[in-house]
Amino acid sequence: MLRTYVHYGLHFIFPLLIALYCYRKQWKTVYFIFVLCMFIDLDHLLATPIFDPNRCSINFHPLHSYYAIAVYAGFLFFKKTRVLGIGLLLHILADIVDCWMM
Repeated sequence: MLRTYVHYGLHFIFPLLIALYCYRKQWKTVYFIFVLCMFIDLDHLLATPIFDPNRCSINFHPLHSYYAIAVYAGFLFFKKTRVLGIGLLLHILADIVDCWMM
């Protein structure tokens, strides 16, 4: 149960705090982008079973691969893609913590 709260807290509460603290004037737009970053979980549809609570997503699903994570980190270097990069890396961070808690 704790793992579920931590996982979804990192997916939704932590990005909200980042948006509120770092992007005060446009926090709603930034938070919306952060939440849209959850769509990288669509790559779970490629796995069988689609959902396995005891599977670590990192480097198992294509959009959670080390190569994809490197691309997300690269987004941080460009102003136009920085918020997207932060959102994607926050998503990956939540999944990494989930893997650690298994």
